[in-house]
Amino acid sequence: MPSTERPSTEGPSTERPSTPPHRLRADARRNRSAILAAATAAFTADGPNVPMEEIARLAGVGVGTLYRHFPDRETLTLEVARDSVSEMLDHARRAQAEEPTAWGALVRSLGGFRALSLTVRMPGLFSGATAAAIEADETIRRIRAELIEITDTLVRDAQREGALRPDVGGGDVTHLFTLLLQSTNGSPWQPDEIAFERARGIILDGLRARPDAATGGPPLPGRPLSTADLDPRTE
Repeated sequence: MPSTERPSTEGPSTERPSTPPHRLRADARRNRSAILAAATAAFTADGPNVPMEEIARLAGVGVGTLYRHFPDRETLTLEVARDSVSEMLDHARRAQAEEPTAWGALVRSLGGFRALSLTVRMPGLFSGATAAAIEADETIRRIRAELIEITDTLVRDAQREGALRPDVGGGDVTHLFTLLLQSTNGSPWQPDEIAFERARGIILDGLRARPDAATGGPPLPGRPLSTADLDPRTE
């Protein structure tokens, strides 16, 4: 019996093959990283009210691409905060693993200016729900807890080495650098990075143990601060 199937009248397909999934994922990752880097730089330089369109321009992506990754400013801000504390933790881990002395690791771990600066300033830069979300975020809390543990370990080990004065605690070191990062502002003759490095050098010199400590200046008032003293949840 002859076939009743009609012969196809369609020509060769002109549909382009779809982009391979792995390529889409790679492109999406690159776009996401570019957006986070641009937002971090913009928030650090100009504060929290940088237009989303400007962040997209700095990242080299369309506004639609930005909103596909981060549907609103709060979502973007929270991810920038997570990214910043993660960078800070990576920096501290490398310092602890690679430096031959605890003092050297402590000095190096306190040197990641950009990540440190934004991490410390972010809760103050943003207000209301965004600031509360940053403070309550479990990922950020977990990373900060590990950073605190690393700082405490380096402080104790540096004191055992005889490199760090014995009358300070991990909370003292954290508090000093938090105050420094909150107050460091650039000027026409001295940008942020230089102002920070000068102040950091002065602080580290004050933290260093002295051979003549027994006959040195007056003792510090109060007791050494622990990092637990700085945790509002322990009040």
